[in-house]
Formats: sequence, C-alpha cells, structure tokens
Amino acid sequence: MDLFEYMREQSRETEAPLASRMRPLTLDEIVGQRHIIGKDKLLYRAIKADKLSSILLYGPPGTGKTTLAKVIARTTSAEFLQMNATSAGKKDMEEVVAQAKNNLGMYGKKTILFIDEIHRFNKGQQDYLLPFVEDGTVILIGATTENPYFEVNGALLSRSVIFELESLTKEDVKEVIRRAVADRERGLGAYGAVIDEDALDFLADMANGDARAALNATELGVLTTERSADGVIHITLAVASECIQKRVVKYDKSGDNHYDTISAFIKSMRGSDPDAAVYYLARMLYAGEDIRFIARRILICASEDVGNADPMAIVVASSAAQAVERIGMPEAQIILAQAVTYVASAPKSNAAVCAISEAMAAVKDTVTAPVPVHLKDAHYKSAAKLGHGLGYKYAHDYPNHYVPQQYLPDGLTDRQFYRPSENGYEKTIREYYQKIKGIRQDESEEQEEI
Repeated sequence: MDLFEYMREQSRETEAPLASRMRPLTLDEIVGQRHIIGKDKLLYRAIKADKLSSILLYGPPGTGKTTLAKVIARTTSAEFLQMNATSAGKKDMEEVVAQAKNNLGMYGKKTILFIDEIHRFNKGQQDYLLPFVEDGTVILIGATTENPYFEVNGALLSRSVIFELESLTKEDVKEVIRRAVADRERGLGAYGAVIDEDALDFLADMANGDARAALNATELGVLTTERSADGVIHITLAVASECIQKRVVKYDKSGDNHYDTISAFIKSMRGSDPDAAVYYLARMLYAGEDIRFIARRILICASEDVGNADPMAIVVASSAAQAVERIGMPEAQIILAQAVTYVASAPKSNAAVCAISEAMAAVKDTVTAPVPVHLKDAHYKSAAKLGHGLGYKYAHDYPNHYVPQQYLPDGLTDRQFYRPSENGYEKTIREYYQKIKGIRQDESEEQEEI
C-alpha cells in the first residue's frame, strides 16, 4: 500500500456513514442475534476456533449479515475475499477461485469468500461455485435477504449451514444508538450530543428493527442540529421526527415480506377478520404495492372464498378493480378498503372451488364420454338426420321452469360436483337444489313403477 492509497483508506474510514463506522469489530460487540452467536452457540464457537465451514446468512436488511462477515474477516487466519453479486461477473469469480487455489496450493492457506446478496447470482453463476465449495477451495459465506430455499441452488444449500438472523428488538436498536452517540472514536461522541429518552424511543420504534436506518437518522440529527445555549447538541423528539419521517417498512415487492404480507392479507379476508385484512392492506399501500395487484387478490378471494354465499362480493370486488384503475392513489385506498371489508365480512363458501376441482379431476381421470344426444346442437344442417336434440325438454315449458332430464354424460350421472353450503345466499341455493332433487327423485320412482 503506497502513501496515497493509505490516505484514501484513512479518509474512507473517517468520512464513511455512521452505520459503516459503527460496525462491530468483534463478536462480543454485536448487538442481538444471541440465538446464533451466543457464547454457547455453534457459530460463535466455530468463528472463535477459526473452524468455519460454508454458511448462508439469511435475514432482513439491517440485521447484521455483512457485519458478521466483517467480524469473521477480522477473526480468521484464512484469506478473506469479498464480492457483491449485483456487480460481480464470471471473470471476477474466476479470479477469486484462481487466487484461492494459489493460497491453498502454495501457502496451505484457506480462503473465505463472502458474497453479499448471493440471491442475485443466476443459476449458472451458482453452479460455477459449487465444485470449489465442495472440494474446499473456498469457504463460502453468502448473505441474502431472500429465502435461500427458493433463491439459492439446492446443491449449494446442501453444502452450507443456514443461519437466520432476526430483526433487532427495539431495545437492541436503542443500544446501538446509545453506543453511536457516546463513541468518540468511531461514533458521534466528539460532537458532544445528547439524545432525549423519548427521541431515542421514537427512533428505535420507527426503525422497525433496522439498525442502519436508526443510525442514519441519528447521524442526520446530530450533523444538522445547532448547539443550544449550553453548548450541547440536543436530539429532541422534534428533531428525531424530522430525521425519520416515515416508518421503515420491511417490504420488497419481489421478496419474502411481499409474499408473507399478501398471504396474511388473503388469509385474514378468508378468515372473516376485516380489521386484520384492512391492516395488511394498509401495510401494502404504505410500502407502495401496486394497487392493481391488490385488487386482483381481492377478486380472487371474492370468488374462491366467498363464492355464492354472497354473490355480490365478486361484483363489489370487480367494481373496485375497475375503479382503482380510473381513480388512482390516494383515493384508491378508500375503494380498496371498501372492497376488502366487504369481502372479509361476507359469509364464506369454497363450494365453487371444490366443484371445479372435482370436475377437472373427473375430466382428467375418466374416458371422455359423448354428450347426451338430446343435448347436442340441433341447429346445424345435418343435425336432424343424426337425431341431435331429439327429446330435449325445454325447462321453461314446465312448472317452476324445471324438468328432470339427463345432463351429465353416461357413466357420470350419479356424480355431484357442486355442494352448496349452509352459509349466506348459498343456503337458499341449497334449499332450491334439494327441492329439485326431490322432484327428480319422484319422477324417477314413477318411471320405475310404470
């Protein structure tokens, strides 16, 4: 390292954001994650003994994945190399592997490769790493915010230990802020700032478990607040409110939080809990979810989970879907809330789902039987000669606009696919259905007597 490179490195260390400067340097400095790096835990012992195998660190942003990797880098005797999957290409990977081979062959030294956002690597890139992880050329540390069971090559998964990092608690975040404000070497201690307890509580709450967001807001407050008459920078609740005006929401439209939230949203509507449903709606809207996507989910629930128990549910949901496209935000949130609360409060039935599922199975599993002759189209030219439509009974010519006759193909006449529930309007359908079944049964018995 020459003099200029040394000066650049020193400048980066002093001018880096607070969140970067305050990264823990040792395992004991790390706040939270006691479930994986407590002194009696496997990962803690492996790092301390410098006997680490390939691992995957999985968790939300700001929980310390990169921090833990940096601590390992300072602890291990192995060569530590780092790359980010968003910018690394195959050439970078080839250079790393070549260096790892040299380390192992020439010096007997292991190489730890830390790949941040490993889920960004495509299948080919992950496959390239596999043999070198398998033969020990590199010890892999992958960090990801996405579920590795969906985003990481199964072969890599089987050769790695997965550690899930949890969101920091409110008390954890408060401890991180206190350290940063007091630390004179890496933190803000030289500024002589004081943070009020209610401001500390507010920042920790609004950060929602993301230490990086809390530290960014704290640094902004200290650097932009003038000293009071007593010569001290006071971080009050008002200052804190200006520095983090919007709660940090863990929501990635293509990630786990997206799927977990929409799952909770649908299950709350299905479970007839309008309060929970509208809460998850608010979470999605707050995070900027596409209102058309939300409207489609409501439409599906209105049919799948409400069905004919309240036929108006699909009408309300369909109207809402059209309205939100015409109106847009912010008013669209009112329309969506109306549709969500209606669908959630409606009586429920999945009879239509069961009906189509059983009917599809019947089509798949049975020989395609011909349509009964009397139901075939009688309008085309040669239909009459073939006897198509002959014997068909027009329902409106009979009392109650119903007449028993065979509609299902031969071999399926005893099958029942739609079974109306006792809920909502479907109870009326069920009663009518039972009534016409009785008429059908009576007529069948009369024909047998004749």
